[in-house]
This record gives sequence, C-alpha cells and structure tokens, in this order.
Amino acid sequence: MSVPLWLWIATVGGLLALIALDLVIVDRKPHEVTTGEAARWVVFYIAVAIAFGVGVWVFAGHDFGVQFFTGYITEYSLSVDNLFIFMIIMTSFKVPAIHQHRVLLIGILLALAMRSVFIAVGAALIAQFVWVFFLFGAVLVWTAVSMVRNKDEEEEYEENALTRWVRKLFPVTEEWHGHKSFVKKDGKRWITPMFLVIVAIGSADLLFAVDSIPAIFGITQEAF
Repeated sequence: MSVPLWLWIATVGGLLALIALDLVIVDRKPHEVTTGEAARWVVFYIAVAIAFGVGVWVFAGHDFGVQFFTGYITEYSLSVDNLFIFMIIMTSFKVPAIHQHRVLLIGILLALAMRSVFIAVGAALIAQFVWVFFLFGAVLVWTAVSMVRNKDEEEEYEENALTRWVRKLFPVTEEWHGHKSFVKKDGKRWITPMFLVIVAIGSADLLFAVDSIPAIFGITQEAF
C-alpha cells in the first residue's frame, strides 16, 4: 500500500483537529456528560472511522479495506475492556463527574501517542525480523492465559510503581483544583489529583498496548 506523505499529514492533522474540537467543547464548559451526549459522540466517531475505512477500500482496494475494518473492530473490542479499567481508576481517585470526560480524553491522547510509537517500532521490526511474529504470538497467548486465571478476581485498582514514585517525588493536594494539574501553596509547587490520575491512566494504557499492538499486527502489517 503506497501512502504519500501528504496523506499521512492530512490523516494525522484531521485526527488532531477532531481531538482539539473535543477539548475546546470540554474546556468551554466542564459538565457531566449525559448518556445521550455520549451516545452522539460515539456515533460520530464511529461514522468517521467508517468513512475512513470506505476511503481505504475505494482507493487502496478490497484487501486493505477488509484489513482496516477487521483491525478497527478488534481494537474497538479491546478498548471496551480498557475503558472499564479507566473507570475503576477514576473511581479510585474520586474524579468529579464534570472532569471525567477530560480525563478520558487525555487518556485517549496518551493511548494514541504510545500506540503510534509502538506501531512504528513494530512495523520496522517485522520488516527486518520474521521471528517477531512469534514473539507477538507469545505475548497474546500469555495475555489470554492471564485473563483466564484472573477472571474470578474482583477488579480493584492498586497504584503501580510509576504512580507511587510520582507521589514520593511531589507533594499531592488532598482537594481537587478544577482541571488544574499543578498549583502553588505556600510558595511551593504541588501536583493535584488530576495530574496523578493522568499518570495512572497513562501508565495503565502502556500495559494495554502490550497486547493491543501484537493483535493488530496479526491482522495487518500496513502501518497506515
């Protein structure tokens, strides 16, 4: 599949524009997202993905179109499980309802950033070493076995090493300060629970990518 530079730029630029629009709407008036509003956003983003997939199908051919939609459905399915973990983290940090949309959106941005790096590295490795496929397969098998073993355990959030390290490195305020991540108290810089929950979600998403990226490479090796 030949993808010119301008198409890469247009695709990434369009994605950033969508997220910027979402952030502008959130920043304009932080509020608790209703079920109806959430449903409309879901329908909108799914429609954008379908339009993109149709474009791939039309301009790149049937095979790449099928690969895109198969990959999209697979990653969407995996993201549902990730979302539940995000909700557990936000409940643990007592994120106010009016800020949950913003926290999730930042989590999505972190996910996109990390997956972009992993996809680029994965594509380069696959191009050079065939055995990487076996490594990816082993990761998926290990993930599946871990899920079966832990299926009866209750989901409880325990802060990981990175989150605990941040707590030790910076003083954390007890109260929330809107959506601010840093505040000054008594001439000293403090981090807020907003910053800490972003660290928690970002580090959790790093682990999610471990099974997500091998899964998508099992479907297509086309980086675009």
